[in-house]
Amino acid sequence: QVQLVESGGGLVQPGGSLRLSCAASGSIFRLYGMSWYRQAPGQQRELVADITSGGSTNYANSVKDRFTISRDNAKHTVYLQMNSLKPEDTSVYYCKVDVVSGSHRRNDYWGQGTQVTVSS
Repeated sequence: QVQLVESGGGLVQPGGSLRLSCAASGSIFRLYGMSWYRQAPGQQRELVADITSGGSTNYANSVKDRFTISRDNAKHTVYLQMNSLKPEDTSVYYCKVDVVSGSHRRNDYWGQGTQVTVSS
């Protein structure tokens, strides 16, 4: 079994920054893609950014040039550095990881979500 623990959310003023972290633990044989999604009230969950095991990244147009996704494979952790935050970035942010577990089964696992609120 694999567990994900997210941290780093909170309340920030417009123009501010936050850094989200998502650490995977448990029976991990190999990590593939790692992603951040977000979901605002009444909205569908949307992809914010993802990063492959080789380090290639992809971003939603709405966050390009403001957010940076990165990963530390030794720590099984993915990060999302969020700069120049806007009120429309307010959402619950979820990480997702593509994992091959110790039993050699490949599954997607989701974090519990962390609230990001951008408001003055």
